[in-house]
Amino acid sequence: MTDQEKDTGAEDATEDKTASAEDAPERPEADEPEEGAQVDAEAADGAMSPDEEIADLQDKLLRALADTENLRRRSQKDREDALKYSSANFARDMLSVADNLRRAIESIPEDGDGDGQALAGFIEGISLTEKELLSTLERHGVQQMEPMDEKFDPQFHEAMFEVPTRDAAAGTVVQVVETGYVIHDRLLRPAKVGIAKAGAGPADPDDKTDTTA
Repeated sequence: MTDQEKDTGAEDATEDKTASAEDAPERPEADEPEEGAQVDAEAADGAMSPDEEIADLQDKLLRALADTENLRRRSQKDREDALKYSSANFARDMLSVADNLRRAIESIPEDGDGDGQALAGFIEGISLTEKELLSTLERHGVQQMEPMDEKFDPQFHEAMFEVPTRDAAAGTVVQVVETGYVIHDRLLRPAKVGIAKAGAGPADPDDKTDTTA
């Protein structure tokens, strides 16, 4: 074999090896761990044991019970304060009425009232104090009832006696013995009244039929 033939054979062998290398399948690279699997592994490493989880839940329960108890105590105290001081504004407004009554009493001279001026001033002061009292009550929802000449209403009136008369229809309020009061839409105290008697003759001031028995 000549040198030229040797060189030609060597080149053919080299080309065959190159083709074989190109045709050979690529070797798969080593699998890398997926991201999700890595996170699960980290979570597994940081997970609490059953005893630790029970202790954590017990701690949360105790904290929740403590918060509930504190809330209950605060609510109870607020309720007690509301009941105790609910009438504070009303009492504050009534102080001026009490002051005016005291001034009226102190205005009476100790050595008598020869010309009656002190008595007249006292009566006027009492009248003004009564107006202030009623005004104060109205500011707090308490209103005075004026049932005179109204039809008797058992929900708001209490009949004390019957008065024979022809000047009013039967069952009409003809006399108010004690004034009644309502607070907002609720009865506070019924008005004690005398009512006209049905089929009665002429009115007589002393002719009254007691209905309270």
